[in-house]
Amino acid sequence: MAFPGRMDLHMHTTVSDGTDTPAELLGKVKEAGLSLFSVTDHDAFKGCLNVISELEPGCPAFMTGVEFSCMDSHGDYHILGYGYDPDSPEMKELTKINHDLRVSKLEKRLQLLSEIHGIQFPDYEVEKLRQLENPGKPHLGALMAEYGYAQTKDSAIADCLNDLWVWDETTAPDTVIDCILKSGGIPVLAHPVFADGDEVLDEEEMEKRLLWLMDMGLEGVEGFYSLFSRDQNKMMLALAEKYSLYVTAGSDYHGRLKNISLADTGYKEGQDLPVGMRRFLKDISDRIIRS
Repeated sequence: MAFPGRMDLHMHTTVSDGTDTPAELLGKVKEAGLSLFSVTDHDAFKGCLNVISELEPGCPAFMTGVEFSCMDSHGDYHILGYGYDPDSPEMKELTKINHDLRVSKLEKRLQLLSEIHGIQFPDYEVEKLRQLENPGKPHLGALMAEYGYAQTKDSAIADCLNDLWVWDETTAPDTVIDCILKSGGIPVLAHPVFADGDEVLDEEEMEKRLLWLMDMGLEGVEGFYSLFSRDQNKMMLALAEKYSLYVTAGSDYHGRLKNISLADTGYKEGQDLPVGMRRFLKDISDRIIRS
């Protein structure tokens, strides 16, 4: 069985740290000829609501998405939620909590940049940061590069922002997974081999992490991902099959903030679907929005 078309289930808009508005992203998705897509902004579902309001006849099929950052004593994780109800009280509460945490971290980082490095920005730039839906290190790093405090956004993050000690109060993975399940969604581990984006896990570490999260209710893994090598893709598909996990495909597109193209998921149109992806598309079919 092959999915009839292209899909990308991991993309970001200006609601988090992407550079395309939800409407602009929808236009690019249509131009790319995708048949199914999702918006997975960090700790927010407003982008999904905006996309839904823009859908019209002829648009690709859409499913709600979100990406939560979380951490416990075993490590850092990014967990995707698909097909949830945005009106659920659990989803509203958790996204509000995580939004407030992001704003608090921004204020602490601005203070430390001033105290330690003498870095200050015009008041209007700081206010623009505060008005963002979910401000994070990419936004602050981009501003540092713009004002000459770093060569690039990535170097600002790696060489400066990551070294600023800010109490990283982050939601636990069991809380995130429970929220997604209670909101009617499916919890999926994002870019699993890369953990929170800075690690690379081997097969033994990956399997231990999956078992740990499955005990909390994790139901799937991102088996196809833009930055996976062929071996990493094979490893994730094998683990998904071993533990009967759902499989998804995502690019992690951020617009201009990352050198990743929309729809570059590693899954090729017409390629036979892994069992886990086939089950995912079947079990979530009643939550896919078709215009």
